[in-house]
Amino acid sequence: MAERTVQVASTVGLHARPATLFTQAVTAAGIPVTIAKDGGDPVNAASVLSVLSLGVEHGDTVRIASDADGADAVLDQLVALLATDHDAG
Repeated sequence: MAERTVQVASTVGLHARPATLFTQAVTAAGIPVTIAKDGGDPVNAASVLSVLSLGVEHGDTVRIASDADGADAVLDQLVALLATDHDAG
């Protein structure tokens, strides 16, 4: 199982726009990925409702994971997405 831990950079956390961007990237990757808030249960990272339900705020640490072939490259791309503030402007 490939796993990555990342601190969420978006000013509003994983809400609305950042959560949508993240779940779209997971869906486009075509492999199953889970996301969990530090100490919480993992949820389907392709589901915007599941991601929103985690209540991830700016600076929270999340763990993303997948056991699919090619997961390392996908998780690296998702880490870069989560480590970017999509609300800065």
